[in-house]
Amino acid sequence: MQTNDNMAIDAEHKVIEVDLSKLGAVHTMFAALFCKLVAPVKTIISANVLKEAQDGNAAVRPLPLGISVSGKVKKQCAHYFGVTINEQQAKLGIVVRVTSFGRNRFKLLYFEQDANNAGYCLASQEDSKMICNVPSAGMYFLHFQVYRMDSTLNVAPTALFKRFEGVHPCEVSQLKAGTHIFAVYGDNFFKKAPYKIEALCVESSNDRAHRLREVEAQILKKRDELHQFETELWEALADFQEVTSRYTLEKQSVDELLKQRDNIYSSYTVRNTPNHSGVGGSGLF
Repeated sequence: MQTNDNMAIDAEHKVIEVDLSKLGAVHTMFAALFCKLVAPVKTIISANVLKEAQDGNAAVRPLPLGISVSGKVKKQCAHYFGVTINEQQAKLGIVVRVTSFGRNRFKLLYFEQDANNAGYCLASQEDSKMICNVPSAGMYFLHFQVYRMDSTLNVAPTALFKRFEGVHPCEVSQLKAGTHIFAVYGDNFFKKAPYKIEALCVESSNDRAHRLREVEAQILKKRDELHQFETELWEALADFQEVTSRYTLEKQSVDELLKQRDNIYSSYTVRNTPNHSGVGGSGLF
């Protein structure tokens, strides 16, 4: 559903999407309140940031593997980092993560060399989300398909079935040797977003990547199982509603029959009648 040129709402997932660069202070405040009180708000990356990267005008700082860098990025602006890896590191796998605190919002962007000029074009992005109560965004280049989970509005009784609706494959699953450009994009509505970014090489002896691959496969399997279970559940609920209605009718019928029987039982009683001969008597009514 379109609300205006700068705001759109995904009716199915109840996620509002806005271009903050085109909103005034009032509409920005509305979007912030909507995000806090109603549903997630997804923002569009500023065209200025995309053009800055495409034109090759971005100031890129080196981000050595195993070193974390902290900073604060203005809203709708980006801090760029270059991660240089060799063949062995590329083969092992690379992880790039950004974290913050509180309710800060940001995006982790990955750029590839633009074939048409000296700049870079956006290849992938991850919006921050709460992971273990910490705003986080990560990209995992581990030579197998990793999936992202978009925000959806969980509303009972279908919350369980909505959990995996936003599972989509990430665009890039591995990196080649060379320098790769990442950026932290400020996604707060008003203030700067503090962040810490780090790039890691996956150790060959570490089994976390193997475990992650197993969990990703289990999530996909569980998504398919939930689709089937949802169908079965709604069929069962329909049957339950039908038998519940029948139960109510049957109970009313039984209660009515028992009431009629009780009334008949109660009608069998001795009633005194007048005796003109002066002799008392009784009879069955």
